[in-house]
Amino acid sequence: MRKVVEYKHTEIAVKKKLGQNFLTDRNITRKIVLASGAGPQENILEIGPGFGALTREIICCCPVFTVVEKDRKLAEFIRCEYPQLKLIEGDFLETDLAALAEAKPLRVLGNIPYSITTPILFKLLEHRNNILSATLMMQHEVAMRIVAKPGTKDYGILAVQLQAFCDVHYLFKVGRKVFRPQPGVDSAVLQMTPKINDPVDDADAFRRFVRTAFHQRRKTLLNNLKESYNLDSVKSETLKLRAEALSIEAFFELFRELKPLL
Repeated sequence: MRKVVEYKHTEIAVKKKLGQNFLTDRNITRKIVLASGAGPQENILEIGPGFGALTREIICCCPVFTVVEKDRKLAEFIRCEYPQLKLIEGDFLETDLAALAEAKPLRVLGNIPYSITTPILFKLLEHRNNILSATLMMQHEVAMRIVAKPGTKDYGILAVQLQAFCDVHYLFKVGRKVFRPQPGVDSAVLQMTPKINDPVDDADAFRRFVRTAFHQRRKTLLNNLKESYNLDSVKSETLKLRAEALSIEAFFELFRELKPLL
């Protein structure tokens, strides 16, 4: 039996593949908008407005902004309910953020779908020069992976990539009971603020390096990196470690010492 959510006499069949869970607690949406720092003159982008729970709070401080909604019926609902907004009916992952940020950088907000959280985060990371901040609600487990510290089981590619280029802050936890339909997990609100200057000259090369370092978590850096990099200049003590043991600064230092093999 398919799940249906009704709001203001509009029935929407919940699409599991889109990870749709709709927030119902207005106190939570107020906290998100307040934490985001959104203001009336800013270039705001909301990801996946759904039934507009977060949208109506953003409007209180910024009456006109842009929303991206993939679901056709939800897009039609937003179009009718909030005609003053700039609606992009389509996939956020295919949205041209550089074009939206042409006038001024974006302040991004959203209750993002669990099913595509990681691709959304990496798209925002890729376009960090177009973004002031991103204040997002996501699965609690993913938020913990993003803010994880070295030496913990949650510390991995996601933590290193995002912490390397952004200041990330876990803001607060959101229980599963404030959603319709109720998901099987709790959520959390997290904020990412891109650093003013990139800490490395070649961000793409750094991201490839991090993926290689974590290729097999239980293997040492030596075993993960030796096929891709010249390791002659690296201390043997470092190469005996696993990637999860390195701080963000240690990743930067190691990256600067390495030369890719041709």
